[in-house]
Amino acid sequence: MARTPIMAGNWKMNLDHLEAISLVQKLGVTLNDLKHDYSKVEVVVVPPFTDIRSVQTLVDAEELDIKYGAQDVSVHDAGAYTGEVSTAMLSKLGVSYVVVGHSERREYHGETNELIGQKAKKVLDAKMTPIMCCGEALEIRKEGTHVEYVLGQIEAMLANLSAAEVAKSVIAYEPIWAIGTGEVATPEDAQEVCGAIRVKVAELYGQATADAVRIQYGGSVKSDNVVDIMAQPDVDGALVGGASLKAEEFAKIVTYQD
Repeated sequence: MARTPIMAGNWKMNLDHLEAISLVQKLGVTLNDLKHDYSKVEVVVVPPFTDIRSVQTLVDAEELDIKYGAQDVSVHDAGAYTGEVSTAMLSKLGVSYVVVGHSERREYHGETNELIGQKAKKVLDAKMTPIMCCGEALEIRKEGTHVEYVLGQIEAMLANLSAAEVAKSVIAYEPIWAIGTGEVATPEDAQEVCGAIRVKVAELYGQATADAVRIQYGGSVKSDNVVDIMAQPDVDGALVGGASLKAEEFAKIVTYQD
């Protein structure tokens, strides 16, 4: 089954709304100059909450094929939850994707696999697509238990989702030791875990669901390593951090096939 690769740029806590407009404009122009076919590789930017409205306005005005997402979401629909943002708010802004369970949310905000699964369910119920993150720390990698650890995360996150919901989702494997460090898992490392995730999904939900779900690799992805990473049979895209803050570099990652 052909899965459309998805390249998503997670800006994290970078860029104000004016800088966001500039970056997306440059990205759109660069991809246009490169004659990028968005049907072959999907392009997503994931800005901070304060930038989403500006990105929406630009994308709509210039009729860009770039999609945009949010970096987190609340499990609550509304009410006395200061600082939280609901799926309804994001949906109203035209958001297509929501990242849930990023390692930084797990580390700094104590998010559990169960909570991440709840967030993914809320996102799906709101007709958006969750990008569910998983990955191991360096000590787990050194112990050699990284595959078992990540599959445990997957099983817990997906526990309350149906096969149809899993098929619509995106899973992002990000080894924590490779995020923002300059270290990158080898293509074989990425394939080992992404392949194991697909096998686990097949065990839980059937082969058709496993064939449909898109699995990204994330962790210091750049234009000079993306081709080898994307050559792996179970890697369907990348969740890109720092490199997505530079329009030309992110465009090179997106157009890795050309």
